[in-house]
Amino acid sequence: MTLPLPHLTDAFGFSPAFVVDEPTRHSLPFVFNTGHSGSVYPESFLKASRLDALALRRSEDAHVDRLFAGVVQLGAPLLRCNFPRAYLDVNREPYELDPRMFEGRLPPFANTRSMRVAGGLGTVPRVVSDGQEIYAGRMPVDEAVARIDGLYKPYHRALRGLILRTVREFGRCLLIDCHSMPSSSLGRDHDARADFVLGDRFGTSCDPALIDAFEAAFRARGYKVVRNKPYAGGFITEHYGEPNIGRHALQIEINRALYMNEASLAITQGFSGLVAALRGAIVEVADELGSETPLGIAAE
Repeated sequence: MTLPLPHLTDAFGFSPAFVVDEPTRHSLPFVFNTGHSGSVYPESFLKASRLDALALRRSEDAHVDRLFAGVVQLGAPLLRCNFPRAYLDVNREPYELDPRMFEGRLPPFANTRSMRVAGGLGTVPRVVSDGQEIYAGRMPVDEAVARIDGLYKPYHRALRGLILRTVREFGRCLLIDCHSMPSSSLGRDHDARADFVLGDRFGTSCDPALIDAFEAAFRARGYKVVRNKPYAGGFITEHYGEPNIGRHALQIEINRALYMNEASLAITQGFSGLVAALRGAIVEVADELGSETPLGIAAE
């Protein structure tokens, strides 16, 4: 069952901005999130950009929502964006904003000095992932604030609600933040490239049993796995990972070359095999981390 939360067509051009795909019965203590897989580009955004639609899509975690769609049948909810990362990035602080982008004065509480802002990849990004400038001109500050108030904050309310509901039902929550990575980000040495990068903020965002289980499951299926390099987890992993109270967060980055043509973004023959491998790994991890595994019972 798919639940739209909320319906924002009039304000932003999305119908809806994001959805929660709910299982018939929430039977696993997992929540899956794909905050960078949105692929709906409003006409007003395309007109304001100096880039064409394909160039804008370089920032997408294209098809990741489809890769993980099977978790709903397994008994876990999936929260996924429709708005694209190039428009608004939910894996940032709410107000990581670059003052060079905007007309008008930013709110005094805006974080204008983070490394992500310096790289052009703040909450409202200045560049796509390969460094090309998105906008032809400056954006009114009010427009950026409207995106944060109308899209970012409702999205995080929905994610927080799913986590709290899972904790109430199971005594813990295992949040899996799902992403994809360009194969070029892993270096030129083909033998050194990873298929999966697992990020737990260097051991702080989840119990070691969770990352150990996923690493073992992926390796058993023939994949190369590394931890926290070059991706240790972003704002979502850091913000929602509180293992001391039974709220665990793990980021999974998948090498795009495994399942799609990175130039055209079309899926390849590897897609179906990867879907099957992900499903098998998740089932294996869920079985291993059953009620006998003490992953921190949440405090009431």
